[in-house]
Amino acid sequence: MKSILSASLLVVLLGSSALLVAEEKKSDAKVSKAKPEKTVVIGADAPEFRIKDSNGKEIDLAELTAKGPVLVRLTCGCKGCDKELAYFQALHEEYKGLGLTSLAIFREPDAKVEQYVQQKKLKMMYAVDSAGDSWKTFQTKTMPTNFLIEKGGRIRSIAAGCDPSGLLANKVSQYVADLLETEKVDVKATVQRTQKSVSNDTDGVQE
Repeated sequence: MKSILSASLLVVLLGSSALLVAEEKKSDAKVSKAKPEKTVVIGADAPEFRIKDSNGKEIDLAELTAKGPVLVRLTCGCKGCDKELAYFQALHEEYKGLGLTSLAIFREPDAKVEQYVQQKKLKMMYAVDSAGDSWKTFQTKTMPTNFLIEKGGRIRSIAAGCDPSGLLANKVSQYVADLLETEKVDVKATVQRTQKSVSNDTDGVQE
């Protein structure tokens, strides 16, 4: 009788152990499937980031932020990003003399980007990342996403999404102005004045 009871107890114990092991495996599986912690956030240090420009020269984000604030724009040449580009070009032009560095990173192939850059007369620093590794480094899937990084490497603002109206670019302009301790430039108004001037010049041309 005692042997039967001992055997039954052993079966129960073994069953309990197997159940615990199964639960632990489930728990481990849940942990492994959990999303990695988001570290690229406002107030945190920018990630280590290096990329080569169109000439093969390495761009090191740490070196750029050691000199002053840097605006990293992860973008492409789609219709929305294209309409918004003018505002960020204006932002770059207005603040570059005060220490801002702008870096645009495009998702398209090199040849297409080179053609686009020439067409738009892009004056800011740029690079190509067809594989999208930059988006992984900065932990975003949104295109475009703009990261404003302070001198020293701390992330000041993250502006994600496309806004052809220029309002988002104006918000970024305010953050840049604060960092550089200068008056904010209304980049939306700047672009509108430029477009109006070009339109008037075109209307005045006679065939």
